[in-house]
Amino acid sequence: MDSSPEHSALDAILAGYACGTLSPALHALVGAHLELSPRNRAFVTALETTLGRVALARGDLPCAGGIRRREARLDAIFALPGVEPSTPCAITPGPLRHFLGKPLDALEYRPVLPGIRECRLDGGEDTRAVLYRIRPGRKMPQHSHEGMEVTLVLKGGFRDEAGHFRRGDIVVADEHLDHVPVADPDEECICFAVLDAPLKLTGPFGRLINRFVRH
Repeated sequence: MDSSPEHSALDAILAGYACGTLSPALHALVGAHLELSPRNRAFVTALETTLGRVALARGDLPCAGGIRRREARLDAIFALPGVEPSTPCAITPGPLRHFLGKPLDALEYRPVLPGIRECRLDGGEDTRAVLYRIRPGRKMPQHSHEGMEVTLVLKGGFRDEAGHFRRGDIVVADEHLDHVPVADPDEECICFAVLDAPLKLTGPFGRLINRFVRH
């Protein structure tokens, strides 16, 4: 069994999803991951089944209130304006489509570096959500993290010091990871990231460009 800090952090996030305690943006990210990838579906289903049984049997589960709040959050998420049927987007899974409320190409992006654009969104509950569009082969600035960053690959892929990640993969990074993500050379890389603290640029020019990419 993988007991690495990254794996443990992901397990905690998946448990938060099952309990309904995640922020709206992170809830949408995990839901999109589960739709795209079968890797963690059985784990989440088992958690939800166990939590439901315990809540019914005891009525005092510590996260039972979270489960009730989850329903309210889902109602709020699905009350957002949906994507029109005439503008389908094969890239964006359903949970993320509902969170965004519009197609990816209808969002407003700003350039942060040559070949890199971002769209910042309100993630809810002290979190920031960001959509990144990175041209093939482009590098993100070298950085670490002041908190946690959870990233879902929607299109293409990227490599960094932790491995190679493709569509549907979910990546958890924290202050222990100092990395330089590089988009795959064959197509644009689109990622949805949720952060609970700013990035910390660590490269030689980090301070110079910090004002453009800091969250």
